[in-house]
Amino acid sequence: MHRRPSARRGSLIKGAQSTSQEVPWDIIDRCALPIVLCHAIAVVLSTVLNAMHLSSISVFTLFLWFSISVTGSLWFYHNLQVTAAGKAVLVTGCDNVLGNALARRLDDLGYHVFAGFQSKAGNIDADMLKEDCSGRLHTLQLDITSETQILSASLYIVDHLPEGAQGLWAIVNCESWCALGELEWVPFSVIKRAMDVNLLGPARLVQVMLPLVRRARGRVVLASSILTHVAAPVRGVHAASLAALDALAACLRRELKPRGVDVVIVAAGEYTTGSAWLSEEKLLEQARDMWKRLSDEQKGAYGEDYFEEALRSLEKYTKSADADLTAVTRALSDGVTRTFPLARYTPVSPREKLKSLLAEHMPRSLYEGLYTD
Repeated sequence: MHRRPSARRGSLIKGAQSTSQEVPWDIIDRCALPIVLCHAIAVVLSTVLNAMHLSSISVFTLFLWFSISVTGSLWFYHNLQVTAAGKAVLVTGCDNVLGNALARRLDDLGYHVFAGFQSKAGNIDADMLKEDCSGRLHTLQLDITSETQILSASLYIVDHLPEGAQGLWAIVNCESWCALGELEWVPFSVIKRAMDVNLLGPARLVQVMLPLVRRARGRVVLASSILTHVAAPVRGVHAASLAALDALAACLRRELKPRGVDVVIVAAGEYTTGSAWLSEEKLLEQARDMWKRLSDEQKGAYGEDYFEEALRSLEKYTKSADADLTAVTRALSDGVTRTFPLARYTPVSPREKLKSLLAEHMPRSLYEGLYTD
C-alpha cells in the first residue's frame, strides 16, 4: 500500500502556501455568551436609569459600550501565550499528517518536542522530521496501545527534559484509528482495535504521563471529532470511541482543575482534516476486507451496490490530500501555547458547525427529518 505524503517542509499543508479559509470559532465561542450578557445588562441598566430619571441613555449605547469593552478584554485575555523556553511537549501519532505537522509547528515555536511514532524503525517520515527540525526535537517509538512502549517513552522523556524543566508541559494525542462501516459489517477485532487506539491507549498514556504534567502544571490536549455530536451512518464505531474519549476528558478536566492542569479537546471536522487519518487506499482496503468477512446472508441482505455506495460516500473526505490543516493544527497548538485555553476547540467547516449546533439544540425528530443521511 502506498504511503500518504507526509507533512514535510515545503509541502506541509495547503495553508502554508495559500490564505487559510478557517473560521475563528474559538473567538466566537469565547465571545458569544459575554456579548449576550452585555445586551441583558444594558437592557436592565437602561431601564433602571430611565425609571429613576438619572439618565436617558439608550439600550443600544450601553450595549455598544459594554460590547467594545468586553470584546477588547477578551481579545487580550484570549491571546495571552506562555513562553516556550524550557517547556517540553509530547506529540503522539506523528506517523499521520496531522501529528507530523503539529510537531513541526511546536518545534518552530521553540518547544522541546517528543514526537511519538507508532512505527519509528525505517520510517522515512521520522527521519525527515528529525532532519528538518531543530535539535530540540526527539523522535520516539510509541505505540499508545503498548504498555511497555508507554513506560519506555516516559523514562526517555524524564532523562531528556530540558534543563530546569519541572516536568512535561503538555501531552497532545493525535493518534487515531478510523474504523468505518455499519455496525454489522465491522469485525469485532476492528471494534476492539478502535477502542484500544482511540480510548484505552490515550487513557493509559495520560495515566503514566500525568505525574510529569502535574508537576509542570501543564495541560492534556486530545484530538477528537465533531462526529461525537453529529450522528452519521457508517461512522458509528469511530464516533462511539471518540465520544467516550470526550466524556473521559470532561471528567478529567474537573479532576485536574484543582491541580492546575488544563484538559483540552479539539473536535475537528471531516472536511478540515481531509485525509489526515484515512487515505483512499486504506478506505478501499477496509472495504474489501469487510465484504469478504460478511456471510452470504448478510451480503444478500445489503447487496454489493448498497455496500459500495455507503463507503464511497466517504471518498469526498479522503480525496482532499492537500486539505488545509491550518485550522486543526492551530487549534491543537493553541491548546498547548495559550495561557487560558478553551476547554473545547471546533476547527470545522461552517456547514459542520451549523449541523452540530442543530444536533445539540433542535428537537431530535426535527433534526433527523432535516438530515436524512
